[in-house]
Amino acid sequence: MKQLSIIDITIVAIGFVIRLFIGSTVTSIALSHWIIILTFLLALLLVVGKRCNDVVIFAETGQEMRKSITGYNIEFLNTIITSVVTIIIFSYIMYTISSEVILRNGEHLYITSLFVILGLFRYLQAIFVEKKGDSPTKLVLKDRFLQITILCWVVSFILIRFFYK
Repeated sequence: MKQLSIIDITIVAIGFVIRLFIGSTVTSIALSHWIIILTFLLALLLVVGKRCNDVVIFAETGQEMRKSITGYNIEFLNTIITSVVTIIIFSYIMYTISSEVILRNGEHLYITSLFVILGLFRYLQAIFVEKKGDSPTKLVLKDRFLQITILCWVVSFILIRFFYK
């Protein structure tokens, strides 16, 4: 199944959701529907970004990084990326203003959306402009803008959660 385009990226994204459920079970922390959706979407975005890099390598060298690569092209993957980023932004905002999250974290968590949007835009810039889609992990570990954005998200989340509830 993982040799079929579209199915392969879906399997990887579902794998992240399964890990989320396992972590939830082990820690006895309940998952919201939004967190499950956002985990799937973010994993999908990262794997599609990786596939973009694979397509570029295939176009330049003819080397197939995986069997499913022939079912993709840059235009198709860019469309998926743009769609998924849009859905992530919408879903994250909906998550922050959902009644269950407001009860737990207060009504101002939506402010953290700014950092989610900035982080996603930076990731898009890295993929589309700088062609750095080969390793999302390396990107986060080396990219100062992403690191600062993530830090700002964490700090703003903590401040809102514990001081402005």
